[in-house]
Amino acid sequence: MIRKLIKRFFGTSSGVVPVVRLSGIIASGNVRRGLSLSGISPLLDKAFDIKNAKAVALVINSPGGSPVQSSLIYERIRHLSSKKNIPVLAFVEDVAASGGYWLACAGDEIFVNSASVLGSIGVVSSGFGFDQAIEKLGIKRRVYTAGTRKGMLDPFLPESEADIEHLRALQKDIHDQFITMVKMRRGSRLSDNDDLFSGAFWTGNQSISLGLADKTGELRQVLEARFGPKIEIKYIPQKRSLFGFASTNEGISFTDDLVASSIDTALSRLEE
Repeated sequence: MIRKLIKRFFGTSSGVVPVVRLSGIIASGNVRRGLSLSGISPLLDKAFDIKNAKAVALVINSPGGSPVQSSLIYERIRHLSSKKNIPVLAFVEDVAASGGYWLACAGDEIFVNSASVLGSIGVVSSGFGFDQAIEKLGIKRRVYTAGTRKGMLDPFLPESEADIEHLRALQKDIHDQFITMVKMRRGSRLSDNDDLFSGAFWTGNQSISLGLADKTGELRQVLEARFGPKIEIKYIPQKRSLFGFASTNEGISFTDDLVASSIDTALSRLEE
């Protein structure tokens, strides 16, 4: 309190930059860690309501998740930025892939570490087929539906070409939405690279050359260089429950399969 009063009356601060951390799998539901619109909205509202905010900084560390929640969080950030006329700076830590990169695109500028991983602009659906296994075990699958396509993609039944075609149409629609958003946000900064929207991912240095990010930079250094050494960096904390867990309302829904990627496996191989 005393520190705040000193800054208020003696002008030791040149302004404030609220910082919101977006970390974890992007999902709806209820898990201990992760991101959803319902969980992150109060933090975003608080950040954009802070007086004398020079910008809002997003610290992103997410391998992706639900395309719906990714889009909803992105739209909320852009709405608040436009409404309050406050720019948004995105800082990628370890990874911003798939839905995580969708969130990064909410920033007017994207800063990375040279070893960060960005991209994975694609859509994937994965699962298992057990039809031959249960046949060998002498097990019969009994499913009764009203609607000829209601049991589509049942892992205990042989694959249907019609079902696969339908799934791929869904994936293409979501992929097209993803590509449209990235092109809208990054514009002429994007390079003319055939792999850009293939689902591949790159290091921070590579992402800059591809136009997926703008510069390398650590949050405090970037903010002090831009707004002066007296800028106040204010972290917006998550509300904690009785047992100390973040009281966000996240979870994993079936839609996660549509944007989940092999990024975790690849990153585990890079760990020292």
